[in-house]
Amino acid sequence: MRSRTLPLFAVLAALMATAPVATAQDADRSVKDGGIKVAGWKGRIDRRAMTQGKTVNDSKFTSEGSALRLSVGPAGNFWNPAHTATGDYEVMGTFKEHKMAASHPHSYGIFIGGNDLESDTETLMYCIVYGNGTYSIKTFHGAKVTTLVNAEATPALKKADANGESTNSVAWRVKGGKASCVLNGTVVKTLDAAEYAGADKLKSLDGNYGLRVSHNVELTVTGFMKH
Repeated sequence: MRSRTLPLFAVLAALMATAPVATAQDADRSVKDGGIKVAGWKGRIDRRAMTQGKTVNDSKFTSEGSALRLSVGPAGNFWNPAHTATGDYEVMGTFKEHKMAASHPHSYGIFIGGNDLESDTETLMYCIVYGNGTYSIKTFHGAKVTTLVNAEATPALKKADANGESTNSVAWRVKGGKASCVLNGTVVKTLDAAEYAGADKLKSLDGNYGLRVSHNVELTVTGFMKH
């Protein structure tokens, strides 16, 4: 008598066909009454979101006293053209994330070396952190994204609590041509020019500095400044 047991590969295939995709990307939201409402600041969303008809007005960028309040729809960069840094400097800020979806953490942080930020050949380098205790460093040159550190865990970061909230300070410390990402006062990575500069990376560490925020994030940023 022939067995009616299904082959193992058939069982697995059936399970895969019916199982939800755990890593599915959540769609960019549109925030009510959006737009940049802080004088002097600008923003630009990522190219993927542009192709889907999103604009910077799908996010809301306001101030609360001396703090910045960001309700972000599509991922993007926010900066004030008057905020520039050259030579040796440090840029820092403290970020409070008001809610994190634990199964799909989103990122926020600071970029430096920003040039031609409203063009199709913009350059910048950012250090971003996630509520799950990891950080990344990447450079942009137009559509070219180069990953220098890929979602690396560090005890320097405070993970999101049971309410999905976390508060972390993020800084870039530039000295002698080297750039260090500093998280809650701890240097987690130092890069030299051979790592961050090049045809598809940064022109230099000189330029605008600003905020890099992933999509669908609620943030308050305090103490954002240059030393």
